[in-house]
Amino acid sequence: MPVLALMPRSRVIVALLLAMVSVSRATLDAHYYDQTCPQAEKIILQTVQNATRHDPKVPARLLRMFFHDCFIRGCDASLLLDSTPGNQAEKDGPPNISVRAFYVIDDAKAKLKMACPHTVSCADIIAIAARDVVTMAGGPSWNVLKGRKDGRVSNASETINLPAPTFNVTQLLQSFAERGLGLKDLVALSGGHTLGFSHCSSFDARLHNFSSTHDIDPTLNHAFAQQLKNECPKPNRSRNAGQFLDATSSTFDNDYYRRLVAGEGVFGSDQALYSDYRTRWMVNLFAQDQSLFFSEFAASMVRLGNVGVREVGEVRIKCRAVN
Repeated sequence: MPVLALMPRSRVIVALLLAMVSVSRATLDAHYYDQTCPQAEKIILQTVQNATRHDPKVPARLLRMFFHDCFIRGCDASLLLDSTPGNQAEKDGPPNISVRAFYVIDDAKAKLKMACPHTVSCADIIAIAARDVVTMAGGPSWNVLKGRKDGRVSNASETINLPAPTFNVTQLLQSFAERGLGLKDLVALSGGHTLGFSHCSSFDARLHNFSSTHDIDPTLNHAFAQQLKNECPKPNRSRNAGQFLDATSSTFDNDYYRRLVAGEGVFGSDQALYSDYRTRWMVNLFAQDQSLFFSEFAASMVRLGNVGVREVGEVRIKCRAVN
């Protein structure tokens, strides 16, 4: 008779949970490539640094790529797959049309293919690159756990499950909870917007005919709202018009939280973190203590990197197509 059958029901559940945890983390390891591709992280870092020298928007784009990949099907590089005649992939879903810099991952993959072919997954490249862009911009560093495998499925229709810039805190918490992430992760990871830029379409509903009683979202600082209106007039004829999500867009710092305290969150979902009592206290802490934000952000990035990890599967030869 199996050992578990002799155990009380509560202990059986605990034992099964422990087994699941050990299996889910069995191959993820900060030293996963130490023997098979010891130069992997150096190659990725050099690729990201070179790309950033030519395009200062690369850090924000790679960090956003990591978030958008992990939130759909877990961290499996499904966002990198190209659409085919029979399938529209994630990268062509409405929320991902503005995701850029896929070429940086392709470049890193090509160099890794020369150094240690068929070894480093595209999913791991994204995770390492996301850490590197944060550190390069003055933010924290952390040991990236590695050993992910690449997914073979990518559907544009599933991008509807990405958190929207119009979400309130209840919707945000539900979205994060579905991925095993909590309130602290929500507030800390939102700080990644310190490197972000948004086009007008993501926030102009806050500026014009917001509600039956307010033309402008009342949680917006009035002077800041006028600034945004100047950037995003009605009608807006510039496809590139928009706003940086904090005042130090090339530096990873806690200015994003200070802006929320001042009523200068660009997205409704950003400002909601300060408007809602459940998250306001943490926004205040991060606005006052950058080192605390850094440590919590690093810890939450590790947890995000564990979402839906595939440990059995393929390492793609090219990140844009399944093998």
